Amino acid sequence: MWQLLEPVHAVTYFDPAAREPLRLLGIDGFWAGYVIQRAAPLGPVGPALATASFFGFHPRRAAAVLPDAWLRLSPADALQARSSGATTALAPHSAGTPVEELADLLWRAAAAADCEGRVLAAANQAIARPTEPLAALWQATTTLREHRGDGHVATLISHGIGPIEAMQLKVAAGESRAEDLRLGRGWSEQDWDAAALHLQSLGWLSDGRLTTDGHRARSDVEAVTDAAARRPWDALGADETERAAELLGPVARAVWASGVVPPSNPVGVGAP
Repeated sequence: MWQLLEPVHAVTYFDPAAREPLRLLGIDGFWAGYVIQRAAPLGPVGPALATASFFGFHPRRAAAVLPDAWLRLSPADALQARSSGATTALAPHSAGTPVEELADLLWRAAAAADCEGRVLAAANQAIARPTEPLAALWQATTTLREHRGDGHVATLISHGIGPIEAMQLKVAAGESRAEDLRLGRGWSEQDWDAAALHLQSLGWLSDGRLTTDGHRARSDVEAVTDAAARRPWDALGADETERAAELLGPVARAVWASGVVPPSNPVGVGAP
């Protein structure tokens, strides 16, 4: 389900049409849009909370945007802009899809998500359902992906894996490129090299590749993450989850085929 949800959610960051409402509010650029849109459900937070909840970014990355952004627009303005932009971006990819049915299924799954200890998921789950079906569909995908993401962060922490180590495991598994992650998330070469040495000391990495123990550790993280993300789909039930996947698949594949989400991306999502 994550492979289907993620491309649909990701239009808010990668599609210029999705960023246009923010630009009209005076916020321009990919990075500013990312921070403001993702942090907006939390309220007018500062960089420390954004950095902690996003996981993976150097603190100066959020500090370059927050809290100054809230002097230019409110979180409510940002939420309205991201909903409007995401809806515009998804419209051409959802032609022929029974959007209302899909939105209902995903909203029910998102409403059933267990958000205790999951800050970004809880903040998104608390947003009222939009009246426009495509906006509701996008918001539901966002709650669900943040639910899984929060669980993933908790799993990484429980395994003693820090932000840079997590990125290096992703690179070693062939999901993302090192420079995309290191530069995009603001880490120095010294920070990056120190994390690599730590993974090597654990026996998880050798010459930039996962060792047998590294594969085992990463597989365990992914399995625990998936298990922690089951509640929404268990609540929806197997038949309706399969129906949601059937309806979501064409939308996700249309987004992917459009090239809006780069094939090599920091998220590590591939073709659905």
